[in-house]
Amino acid sequence: MLRLALPSKGELESPALAFLKACGIGVNRPNSRQYTAEIPGLRGATVLFQRAADIAAKVAEGSVDLGITGLDTVKETLHFGSRVDVLIEDLDFGGCDLVVAIPETWIDVSSMADLVEVAEEMRAQGMELRVATKYNRLVRRFFLEKGLNFFSMVASTGAIEVAPTMGFADVIADLTSSGTTLRENGLKTLSDGTILNSQACLLGNLDALRRDPDAMATTKAILERMEACLRARDYFTVTANIRGESAEAVGMFVMNEPDVAGMQGPTVSKVYSRHEDGMEWYATTVVVRKDKLLRAVEHLRGVGGSGLTVSSPNYVFGAASEAYQRLLGALDRAPVA
Repeated sequence: MLRLALPSKGELESPALAFLKACGIGVNRPNSRQYTAEIPGLRGATVLFQRAADIAAKVAEGSVDLGITGLDTVKETLHFGSRVDVLIEDLDFGGCDLVVAIPETWIDVSSMADLVEVAEEMRAQGMELRVATKYNRLVRRFFLEKGLNFFSMVASTGAIEVAPTMGFADVIADLTSSGTTLRENGLKTLSDGTILNSQACLLGNLDALRRDPDAMATTKAILERMEACLRARDYFTVTANIRGESAEAVGMFVMNEPDVAGMQGPTVSKVYSRHEDGMEWYATTVVVRKDKLLRAVEHLRGVGGSGLTVSSPNYVFGAASEAYQRLLGALDRAPVA
């Protein structure tokens, strides 16, 4: 039985459930106070609800096989050499940035280089720059990479944004999605102070998957559906009725613009029209990236297309699951426990 950990509350809970439903593997959780659930569309899997902050550790210790949580938590919690691998890094929800924020009153400070100068000046006066954060490992590494060597970390479990106002820290490093909370608390971000672009991700315990072929097979099914659902969000299916002498001729017209002629090319099929006007009609379908939709529409119009319809596919499967291939590669590289 594959064990999948999902956030039990917070900002990731509802989007995670909605994402799984969109992937066709919706979770059946009759009671919100219930911490176990099942996935009716996926035999051999059970769901365990955990705090988002604990999920990476649960995967690492092997009490669950897979988990969905924020990439920021994974990067902060898991140490190099861990037998945990991020299987899909971006699940397209829970987006936020881990940033360095300073008081707006520090008018002359706008970059990390400026902050380095502030820290050195404070050091010369016998003080240290105090940083309030929940992400000690990520922040420390980022500061050292930027040449900021003189600072101290201030642990904070509450609202970090008020730390400079309350006087127990000089700057903060915290997650933000819009920046509104920072501004409302008199803080501003640095131009190069983004430590990490984070979002929800899927991670797995390599040892657990290696030991259990059934869990591995269920993981493959999950990766296939997630990947196909995510890929589908980038595409539209466009269909037009086009006159032509033959299906081959219509196909060649459409192929004159390869960028908007479908993934491998158009699909062309005969339309049995109610109107006999001496010309054959063909339904022509192309799958195009969303940013090329209008180009595709104009191109199909240009070759005589009419009655155009546009729809969004639910899934777009590739020749093979890239995420599953990466998992196999990670298993090959990881030492056997």
